[in-house]
Amino acid sequence: MLLVHGMQDHCRSWDWFAERFVDRFHVVAPDLRGHGDSQWVRGSIYHHLDYLYDLIALVRQSEYAPLTLVGHSLGGTIAALFAGSQPQSVARLVSIEGVGLWQDDERPSLEVPQQIAEWVDNLHAMSARVPRRYPTLAAAVERMQRMNPGLSAEQAQHLTAHGTNQNEDGTYTWKFDNYTHAWGPTGVPEPQTRALWENIGAPVLILNASDGYAHRIGQGDTLRHFRDVELHDIEEAGHWTYHDQLDRVVERVATFVDRTPTAANPVAT
Repeated sequence: MLLVHGMQDHCRSWDWFAERFVDRFHVVAPDLRGHGDSQWVRGSIYHHLDYLYDLIALVRQSEYAPLTLVGHSLGGTIAALFAGSQPQSVARLVSIEGVGLWQDDERPSLEVPQQIAEWVDNLHAMSARVPRRYPTLAAAVERMQRMNPGLSAEQAQHLTAHGTNQNEDGTYTWKFDNYTHAWGPTGVPEPQTRALWENIGAPVLILNASDGYAHRIGQGDTLRHFRDVELHDIEEAGHWTYHDQLDRVVERVATFVDRTPTAANPVAT
């Protein structure tokens, strides 16, 4: 089981979820490039296809296929692209609040030269952005809880302790690269995204939260691009659904796993 975290998150956010599946899977949760304890890139942006390549290389080198692929937020986006581009490697796909087709109706469509010009300006402005420093770990924990009020004190402490570095002056900063805030001039175009979704051969489970983000996989008419898919809304949960309602998410995923057995993961009898 390969777990793919979201933007500006880290692999240790999966700890509670992973504990529920280690009795039936070899569970792997990597830090994406520029996140957690992975290296930062230099002279480049963090494109969806960069993350995708890293996952493909990991799976090939470690011979993890066929695998159960679980992704959250950005990780759900990347996991779906992986399953569509490497269908032979994926036995099942689970998307938790995966970001889908992003459409900003209030923003006028830009021609390619304008897109590139805006991207250059935004990236140049990013060079002046100074990462926030927190005077104490407790201050960073407080920030974590403001971002997700559904976290328990123990969860917030755990996520912050594994998601920060202490600086020489004693302050704390988040581990992720500042440049993960920057977007590329173009993403994976919608026609190509839909084509990859339609190429997924594995069963797909989509879990979205009642109080989740907009533009998620499964919203609108996006379900029609998946061959074998089921969608469940998790009540009383926000974007970090597997933190807010761990038991419900685990129950849905376990049921899905039992319904879609593989030779490497037969149903227990």
